[in-house]
Amino acid sequence: MQDVGEFPPTVGVSSTHPKTMPEDHAALPVWNAENWFYEDWPVGQKIRSLRRTIGESDSHLFNTLVTDIHPYVQDQMFAETEGIFGRRLIAGAFVFSAGLGLVATNCVNAFSYGYDKLRFIKPVFIGDTIYTIRTNLDKRPRYAELGLIRASYEVFKNEGELVLYCEHIQTVKYKNAADFVGKTEK
Repeated sequence: MQDVGEFPPTVGVSSTHPKTMPEDHAALPVWNAENWFYEDWPVGQKIRSLRRTIGESDSHLFNTLVTDIHPYVQDQMFAETEGIFGRRLIAGAFVFSAGLGLVATNCVNAFSYGYDKLRFIKPVFIGDTIYTIRTNLDKRPRYAELGLIRASYEVFKNEGELVLYCEHIQTVKYKNAADFVGKTEK
């Protein structure tokens, strides 16, 4: 088990200072916007999200936005009488999006590079409550200005049943790019 004092806090300590707003406003720290650099992401660190119950309106809105009209997610009668689960599912794409959103940071130095090993392990149903655990798995220098960070996202429902697993790869700016000269892949 991770010792809470083992890693630095997961909240950014300073923020960007936009020139497009009053100076006294720009000087305020931005809530939920971190400025971590590659060097600041400790391998092995875990964070857990708050929980979120997925309601019928959430499901319908997502399905409408992405035009997902599969009978397992949109047709109550089909799901109850012909579907193998006996009730409507939450679209896997929504579980993925909501699960990652629960632990997403707004780090101004990180950019999504892609996802690997995405697996929908168990179904999620309307009314289920999900939460996510993110674990920083590894990191490596990649480009002159950016390194790669790989983290796992495990989405659980209700009382700890694993429903989704994936690995998120991000490019993250170095605090001091000179420290990585000769160590990058590209």
